[in-house]
Amino acid sequence: RDARPFDTFVEHLLPDVMASSRSRQITIWSAACSSGQEAYSLAMLLLEWKATHPGWNAKIIGTDISPKMVERARAAKFSQIEVNRGMRAPYLVKYFDQVGREWVLRQPVRDLCRFERGNLALPAVNVPTCDIVFLRNVLIYFDVDTKRTVLTHVRKVLRPGGFLVLGGAESTLNLDGAFQRMELGKAVVFRHTGGAG
Repeated sequence: RDARPFDTFVEHLLPDVMASSRSRQITIWSAACSSGQEAYSLAMLLLEWKATHPGWNAKIIGTDISPKMVERARAAKFSQIEVNRGMRAPYLVKYFDQVGREWVLRQPVRDLCRFERGNLALPAVNVPTCDIVFLRNVLIYFDVDTKRTVLTHVRKVLRPGGFLVLGGAESTLNLDGAFQRMELGKAVVFRHTGGAG
């Protein structure tokens, strides 16, 4: 529904990661992934991007505190209402199969994603070092101390120079000094400076 972070992901974040990567591997964490819509949206964009950048590998790890949501994300099935929320029509045709009343993601999209249960208030488990972390519209629900804890856990898996993408009303200001606010395109992102917060 909010295209700006995704446009910035393609136009600014991916080129930056490419320029600084030695492994030709891009790793993204979709934290608080809910039913997987954000992770799969990123996966579709990555498939489009990989078509013009051969030799690169990409993976997305989605975590959510709800086992029910993790199972939904793994199932990769969405209703008509869900796919109507900002999904560009060519992507629906290219990456989904309609099965009854549901839209099921095709295997190439699913293969880029892995979903696990995870509590953001605790250190990340089974999350590798990441280039980009999407943590959108989550911090607003936490008190200040919990926000700081969550950002500390994120920082420990985000490589120095990597990017944190928050919701439009969220910031790391006065919470974690290791992140530098940047305006890229029409979105605000936060770069891990390599500091300890």
